[in-house]
Amino acid sequence: MNKIWLIIKREYLVRVRKKSFIIMTILGPLLMAGIIILPTYLAMQGHDERIIALHERDDFFSSKLIDSDNLHFVKIPDQEVNSIKADFSSTPYYALLDIKDAENFTLYANQQVSLSVQSEIEGKLSDIIQREKLKLAGIDLQIMEGVTTDIEVETIIIGEEGETTGNAEVSFGIGFMCGILIYMFIFMYGTMVMRGVIEEKTSRIVEVIISSVKPFQLMMGKILGVAMVGLTQFMLWVILTLIISSFAEVLFFDTVTIATENAKIGKEQSVIISELLKSLAGINIPQLIFSFVFYFLGGYLLYSALFAAVGSAVDAEADTQQFILPITIPLIISFILMQPVMDNPDGTLAYWASLIPFTSPIIMMVRLPFGVSTSELVLSMVLLVIGFLATTFIAGKIYRTGILMYGKKASYKELWKWITYRG
Repeated sequence: MNKIWLIIKREYLVRVRKKSFIIMTILGPLLMAGIIILPTYLAMQGHDERIIALHERDDFFSSKLIDSDNLHFVKIPDQEVNSIKADFSSTPYYALLDIKDAENFTLYANQQVSLSVQSEIEGKLSDIIQREKLKLAGIDLQIMEGVTTDIEVETIIIGEEGETTGNAEVSFGIGFMCGILIYMFIFMYGTMVMRGVIEEKTSRIVEVIISSVKPFQLMMGKILGVAMVGLTQFMLWVILTLIISSFAEVLFFDTVTIATENAKIGKEQSVIISELLKSLAGINIPQLIFSFVFYFLGGYLLYSALFAAVGSAVDAEADTQQFILPITIPLIISFILMQPVMDNPDGTLAYWASLIPFTSPIIMMVRLPFGVSTSELVLSMVLLVIGFLATTFIAGKIYRTGILMYGKKASYKELWKWITYRG
């Protein structure tokens, strides 16, 4: 155990002292903070108002088209149509809407109009025609508007601790983020283990190391050392992201409040935060955090053992492709299944995918925000531990033989011999 600890210490210190580790540790939170702040900033800034020139023989549509925050309609005379078409850049108009009759509409522009603009114009025209048809059918529009009601259904989760407020959107977002993070980290740090094994093997350093420690000890030390690097970087990312996001949001919202001089922004923000906190009350946050750490480590340990075995079986990174595909297929399948699982978190597919060790790290984290029974969670964790032990045993068999093999390209048949070899 002491030798494994020395290898863990070496792997950890070598990697955290690298410039690439320091740079990524700083850039990661900046990117994450940007992802959090930028959409909010863009949403609050709103879209630039676009002026749409409107040409119509009568006033049927022009009298009914209402301006919005994004679009402003200006009716133009017949003599201006050709000049606008000839040179849009010299006019203040974004596009020209030519209405011939109730069935023929043409939108002219000097570039492809945005999908949102086209959809908004189509929606406005469609609404005008629909209201006119209802009026011709003798239906009172005021009655129609009176009976049209927007309904918002509040979700209440009845659990062991009583009633809590639920929110499908929040659960969807948390599950998606947890699944994506684990998917990224398994790939990132699993391949880091594989590259480390290949480097030591090609430089022949491993021959010296093997003289002092057993191959299995070397493999476990390398896997656990990189795991500690991953946890360190992840914790630093979380802390720095929270600090940067909080600091940026304070400056951002202060700037927006001063610029707009509108007290509604702060009020709306408070309402959103209040609703978010109510929604989070329906999610077991301590269980979610513990499960994330467990599946992060469990998934990493399971796959990194296989990545280490692949690294030991080849002499160059270019030769890993044939062995990487079978390993990564379950991960890719898990990524593809995220959407169907979030649509039906209690379905048969979600249940079995959250139990199979190769897919459970991602799928179970996707399911957890929607609520999973304790027995299912425990069973999934136990199976993941068993899966890790099984893959580590198989990977250890490949590693102890492959780490000292040079100049020979391994095949699947060769790997099977190494696994079944006794002695």
